[in-house]
Amino acid sequence: MSGVELVLICTHGALPVRDAAAVVVMRPQEPESFYMTAKNVSAKRTRNIVLAMVLGVVLVLTVIFVGEMAQQNRLEAATPELKPQATAPAGSEVPPKEVDLARRTANDPLALGDVDAPVVMIEYSDYTCPYCGVYARKTQPEIVKKYVDSGQLRIEWRDLPVIGEHSEGAAVAGRAAGQQGMFWEYNDAVYAAAPERAKADLSEPELLKFAEKVGIPDLAKFAADLKSPELLALVEADKNEATSLGLNSTPTFVINNQAIPGAQPMEIFAQVIDEALAKAK
Repeated sequence: MSGVELVLICTHGALPVRDAAAVVVMRPQEPESFYMTAKNVSAKRTRNIVLAMVLGVVLVLTVIFVGEMAQQNRLEAATPELKPQATAPAGSEVPPKEVDLARRTANDPLALGDVDAPVVMIEYSDYTCPYCGVYARKTQPEIVKKYVDSGQLRIEWRDLPVIGEHSEGAAVAGRAAGQQGMFWEYNDAVYAAAPERAKADLSEPELLKFAEKVGIPDLAKFAADLKSPELLALVEADKNEATSLGLNSTPTFVINNQAIPGAQPMEIFAQVIDEALAKAK
């Protein structure tokens, strides 16, 4: 029996063997045998650690790949290619499939950013649209700070009054403010006060209150311009342009023939803008 020794211990002098106490003494394993066992355990442990590390790396790479695919799918779903309608309302022309919507009008009161910016983003919005308000309050300031202020992007506003009875009147009011050089101040004030999940009440008395709040210089002129047929015609022209492109919801943004519908997160806008900037080089 390896490593075990049976020892008989006799007490009180010479007792017969049958009266002796039997003690089993365990001897330690031989040094070489012990070393081999420890070595095997260590090797197995090392293999397990390496295997765990490999599996961990594979798992991380899988998560990254799946995440990138999900992000790409999300971007494609969020930014469909702009496809003009096959038919358009009477009196409007069907634009070609590849259409440049940027006007780049110098001193345009309805535009933000350098007229020569490499990329132009067209914004189709409605003042009574709650999601337009979400974009205006949360995402637009980030876009302006990162891209407009740096001269990389120009934003051009288009009216698309489709939500409610006050949509058209509010659009005219925005342009009336623009007549006095305060379009974006008025725009910001209206959206800042807009409810999160409901249409804003933008009746004429409310529109006049916003004009007073932002400091429109000539309130009498502003009130008169609310009835201006010329400003209403400009609003309707914007709406017809959107309709000819198949755009009927707000907000919708167009960058290089790519539509971004809805108040998407900043990362969606950044990806589309960055791609457009890369193409513009």
